[in-house]
Amino acid sequence: MLYRRFGRTELQMPVFSCGGMRYQFKWQDVPRDQVPSDNQANLEATIRRAFDLGIYHIETARGYGSSEMQLGQILPKLPREKLISQTKIVPIADPKAFQKTFEKSLSYLKLDYVDLLGLHGINNQETLDDALRCLEVVRKLQDQGKVRFVGFSTHGSTESIVNAIETNQFDYVNLHWYYINQQNWKAIESANDRDMGVFIISPSNKGGNLYDPPKRLVDLCAPLSPMVFNNLFCLSHPQVHTLSVGAAKPSDFDEHLKTLELLDRADEILPPILERLEQAAIERLGSDWVKNWRVGLPDVEETPGRLNLHTVLWLRNLAIAYDLVDYAKMRYNLLGQGSHWFPGARVNEIDIEALRPYLTQSPFADRIPELLHETHQLLGGEAVKRLSQQ
Repeated sequence: MLYRRFGRTELQMPVFSCGGMRYQFKWQDVPRDQVPSDNQANLEATIRRAFDLGIYHIETARGYGSSEMQLGQILPKLPREKLISQTKIVPIADPKAFQKTFEKSLSYLKLDYVDLLGLHGINNQETLDDALRCLEVVRKLQDQGKVRFVGFSTHGSTESIVNAIETNQFDYVNLHWYYINQQNWKAIESANDRDMGVFIISPSNKGGNLYDPPKRLVDLCAPLSPMVFNNLFCLSHPQVHTLSVGAAKPSDFDEHLKTLELLDRADEILPPILERLEQAAIERLGSDWVKNWRVGLPDVEETPGRLNLHTVLWLRNLAIAYDLVDYAKMRYNLLGQGSHWFPGARVNEIDIEALRPYLTQSPFADRIPELLHETHQLLGGEAVKRLSQQ
């Protein structure tokens, strides 16, 4: 395993972290005796494999159902001096209720303290305001030795992430950034300016469902698998410290490990693959579109009906350029189902004609309405709920 300094925490963070949202039994709290023995055995085997590999960062959340409770059966058995424990709790307007939730998390985990406490889902100004109110409680928890460092996780816009970073109240950030979605680079730079740790959320799943990639993407990333390519792309940037591996079983680490021996040669390995990927997109979408499609697009709050125009067109690009149709369908049909976690409407829920006056700054203003119709025909389907809502 390789390690990177996790910003001002000074923790030596493994470049892969073990995320805790795919091996648990339920997305709701359940009594311990309702967890099937084979499920618990698999979870414990996954955590032990992570430790055997030097992946000492175990990351979960109060919102991951039975994950904390099940981890509490294995974490106290591990060497505490090596374990980097992290849980995440959604900030709320009532700090006292937030503290009660934290105490529940700590009791489930059966730990005296957590190394990293993340305020979960700072996605807009309202959730940032709630988080800042909860920080008074968090500081007391730090004084009591129950929390070492505090950060936040986010699915918000780059602007909202930077706003949270610029409060300088957080030691690290969990955010989305990978090859197919590089929008948050400004936020990563801002975090580095403040010496914060940078944790990339779900690069293999949210980064294109790379556990089951389409053949076109496999061919374009050769000789690497799309998963290893994406890992190498992310970790070739020293501003990124760790990538989450949402392991569901012990063997899920295997493909990721192939990245480690390649890091020293990233400058040699990546350029031809990056060139192929760019040319493949240009081949199917056109050079002008690939280079300029984002220009002048209104954001979701400025768009009639709250159409998430950037996301809709981005998903269309991925489906057409790289055959990431299944991934794009899944993400498209989440729109409007996840509140501030994945905001905006789908195309069939808005009046496209009412959109035209808001497109005047786009060089593709005349094309976009028809492209939106095309995108809904390609990707539309049954609305999809977030995993935690299922």
